Amino acid sequence: MTDLKHIRNFSIIAHIDHGKSTLADRLIEFCGGLESREMQEQVLDSMELERERGITIKAQTVRLQYQAKDGESYILNLIDTPGHVDFAYEVNRSLAACEGSLLVVDASQGVEAQTLANVYQAIENDHEIVPVLNKIDLPAAEPERVRTQIEDVIGIDASDAIQTSAKSGIGIEDVLEALVERLPPPQGEEEAPLQALLVDSWYDAYLGVIVLVRVMHGRLDKGMRVRLMASGSRHLIEQVGVFTPKLEKTGTLGPGELGYFTASIKDVSETRVGDTLTDDRNPTEHALEGFKPAIPVVFCGLFPIDAADFEDLRESLARLKLNDASFQYETESSAALGFGFRCGFLGLLHMEIVQQRLEREFNLDLITTAPSVIYRVHMNDGTMAEIHNPVDLPDPVQIDRIEEPWIKATILVPDDYLGQVLKLCEERRGSQINLTYAGNRAMVQYELPLNEVVFDFYDRLKSVSRGYASFDYEVVDYRTERLVKMSILVNHEPVDALSMIVHAGRADQRGRALCERLKDLIPRQLFAIAIQAAIGGRIIARETVRAMRKDVIAKCYGGDVSRKRKLLDKQKKGKKKMRTFGKVEIPQEAFIAALKTGE
Repeated sequence: MTDLKHIRNFSIIAHIDHGKSTLADRLIEFCGGLESREMQEQVLDSMELERERGITIKAQTVRLQYQAKDGESYILNLIDTPGHVDFAYEVNRSLAACEGSLLVVDASQGVEAQTLANVYQAIENDHEIVPVLNKIDLPAAEPERVRTQIEDVIGIDASDAIQTSAKSGIGIEDVLEALVERLPPPQGEEEAPLQALLVDSWYDAYLGVIVLVRVMHGRLDKGMRVRLMASGSRHLIEQVGVFTPKLEKTGTLGPGELGYFTASIKDVSETRVGDTLTDDRNPTEHALEGFKPAIPVVFCGLFPIDAADFEDLRESLARLKLNDASFQYETESSAALGFGFRCGFLGLLHMEIVQQRLEREFNLDLITTAPSVIYRVHMNDGTMAEIHNPVDLPDPVQIDRIEEPWIKATILVPDDYLGQVLKLCEERRGSQINLTYAGNRAMVQYELPLNEVVFDFYDRLKSVSRGYASFDYEVVDYRTERLVKMSILVNHEPVDALSMIVHAGRADQRGRALCERLKDLIPRQLFAIAIQAAIGGRIIARETVRAMRKDVIAKCYGGDVSRKRKLLDKQKKGKKKMRTFGKVEIPQEAFIAALKTGE
């Protein structure tokens, strides 16, 4: 049984690409968590997509044994967290299970938007924060500048920030010593009834659901009968252990410890993240506070390219949901695309990751419809409906007002690109709240409609700032705006997959851009095809795909002109008839390309 004062629980927080996972590798290597032949780069990023993109998607945990310079042996529980804004809920959960954080800042790039967001979350959780300046061996590193920047922008003392290079292993022992000396040990009573926080859960084909827990009070033992307080379900504990980062059975977990248990649980939905685990026979009086549930902000439709794959898609989504509780879905059907699912995500990167995991891990070919957000539609009779699919929007006559979500965006950008960034935000109906400077970098805060951000704001921001801007946001509130439903008609038939809710002032521009793009994407037929954007019965934009010309008079050489006239008139009648009955097949590539309406 480990004494509480020899345990340290900490998470590593940083902006994307500042070296969290590499630092975690070095700490594992230094403490001998894995032998050198088992080590690989970003050992905690186990998912293929994580390794390929070089980002952390799921927070991972590992328990290390460290022999300090004072001769004492310590247990360090490390949680490596994602840096991207879409996975902020993973960070939030990890911080609740720890007492302190390593704040990793790139010594060449300095403080970024996500650094700020994660630090504020850590401060809210009463964390002791140890600043670490990483990548000091780079030629562009300026540790002194970044140290003052941390003090100016974040407002925490960085005079004793540790200088490291996670890649080459400089300063790793200093980091471990700082963890032991500066971070507080966990608090907890062993004699009290069991009270443990569910930090994460995922599905394993052999063991069923594996649940990551942080024990606050009491003990969790193998063979114990436990109860989940929120769902009320009871289970018999089969395995208890820790990650080293391999699964290692210990049979028991004491107060302040982080570990896992399995109990033949078949469904991940039973183990709600943030729930409290307690002893069924001797329950604790109070449930732990838990976390705010992850609320999807971006919605889109996922449809199989081949209609026969619908059942496979349903099964794949169910299996993916086992490992990603923040993702939601429900069935929907579309006249153009057949049967599919309406899915909710935490952001565009999350949407892209889920789509890629479905295509890779389950071999599915999918079409994604235009992303949309949740709108609150207030009706004349006083009722309110939440709508995230433009097709479901009621008749405008019945609508009193429509509210859309607004976000507070924090953008850090070098001074040279500030004008371009401000212009982009103004184009997206943004209103500036704040503009401050830290060195030669500007920190701009804007209020923006989320609808304008989910399309391609992030890509545009990266291109106007040459990749130097960093961006973080949180949803603030809902505001009433002049919003309308824009439909796209192809050959006078509405295409529901392309309809979208837009601001009345931007509808013409958006409609024109979409029609122009579809004109290039829809293959020519033997008759002219009209592509129109409409709001209600009013056409706001139109393009025409010209008919393919079949030369019917090629066989007339010389002779009377009336013969040629007769053939041309016959062709004209045929084209008119075809336009009335002709069906226009829109190719899948056209859908996908048309939905990227950024440029």
